[in-house]
Amino acid sequence: MPVPKRFDRRPPERDQTRINERIRVPEVRLIGDDGNQVGVIKTAEALSYAQERNLDLVEVAADARPPVCRVLDYSKYKYEQEQKLKQARKHQQSINVREIKFRPKIAQHDYDTKKGHVERFLRERDKVKITIMFRGREVTHPERGTMILERLAEDLGDLAIVEQRPIQDGRNMTMLLGPGKLLSQPEQPEQPEQPEQPEQPEQPEQPEQAETAAG
Repeated sequence: MPVPKRFDRRPPERDQTRINERIRVPEVRLIGDDGNQVGVIKTAEALSYAQERNLDLVEVAADARPPVCRVLDYSKYKYEQEQKLKQARKHQQSINVREIKFRPKIAQHDYDTKKGHVERFLRERDKVKITIMFRGREVTHPERGTMILERLAEDLGDLAIVEQRPIQDGRNMTMLLGPGKLLSQPEQPEQPEQPEQPEQPEQPEQPEQAETAAG
């Protein structure tokens, strides 16, 4: 099995970044390994500058004239970029849009049940699309749908924020809700209860000194 070269830093085939001998332009604007600008020099000189430091010449701004190159450890640079990307994806919150459907003549029990679903979705940091479905001649009374949507937004209070006011599209009326101010505030950690201090035993009363009778 052949022993790989110690300083073989060729990028994988899928990596389109131009480094070292893959940089074919006649001259580049060079940034040294200390972050300071060296200036515009011939590419061959920039490559020698990097090799003397056992580092790579990496093109970081191909559209500049001349292209900008930096001297750095490319394998370490790629690793750090991948770690930053993983952390960004880890902290990125994916927002789903759920949908709850109401009828203009919804009963109170059904209203309360669906409102509970909306609250649960909002607490999970999802957005909720509320749809009022009109049937037959119900569509001639859109104010009933508006009344339900406005009532729902009022009942939810600070749990929700109206991101899209009620709009009617054919036989449907929709409103979009997002998590409100109450859910955007970080939860305060519970303070541990302080153990009760044991009661101090009562001190026995000292007997009063007998008064000395006057002679």
